[in-house]
Amino acid sequence: MGTITRSFANNITTSGILLPASLNNNSIANVTSYNPAIATGNMVLLSTQTASNSASISFTTGIDSTYKEYQFYFIDIHPRTDVVDFVFNGSTDSGSNYNVTKTTTQFDAYHNESGTTTALGYNTGYDLAQSTAFQILSYAISADADGSTNGYMSLFNPASTTYVKHFIAVTNETQYNDYNVNNYMAGYMNTTSAVNAVQFKMSSGNFDGTILMYGIK
Repeated sequence: MGTITRSFANNITTSGILLPASLNNNSIANVTSYNPAIATGNMVLLSTQTASNSASISFTTGIDSTYKEYQFYFIDIHPRTDVVDFVFNGSTDSGSNYNVTKTTTQFDAYHNESGTTTALGYNTGYDLAQSTAFQILSYAISADADGSTNGYMSLFNPASTTYVKHFIAVTNETQYNDYNVNNYMAGYMNTTSAVNAVQFKMSSGNFDGTILMYGIK
């Protein structure tokens, strides 16, 4: 044991730093087991859904007590109708109804392509006060061939039967009038019932794009 201790000590500098010589074994041949949780990371992909001229995307399974946080990623959400909003709602009955009462707040920053107009401010028209309506995540999106919105939303502890269900979303969109708009929205679903389904759609018309749902360990 003394020999091993001296050998290890000889590879440490006076500052307590390991020398490269002490880290020269790059083989894992003798490893007999590993922790899969460490190997796979903290984000678990649960579902991927792709819209192709679709009216909505709904996640009706996999939202339960397994994870305390769920994240939804929006990839190139492209409306088929110009100047429409990308919206969402929750359900407490596995998707039979999307009408959970919500209180929310929203602000954004925008900048147009010509560089003549910029602003940062609170949008009173896009928040909700104890409303069952669908919540706007991106507004007035361009239906041009290259127009879309992208972003993500976090939903916290949806299976709780004690607390309301908080959510936070950030999106970045190409707006119909050649503006770039960065949206920040947050709020809560004012229910102590478990929220077990979520639906995304446009305020009018169909859309294309991909939405991924992750569970966060």
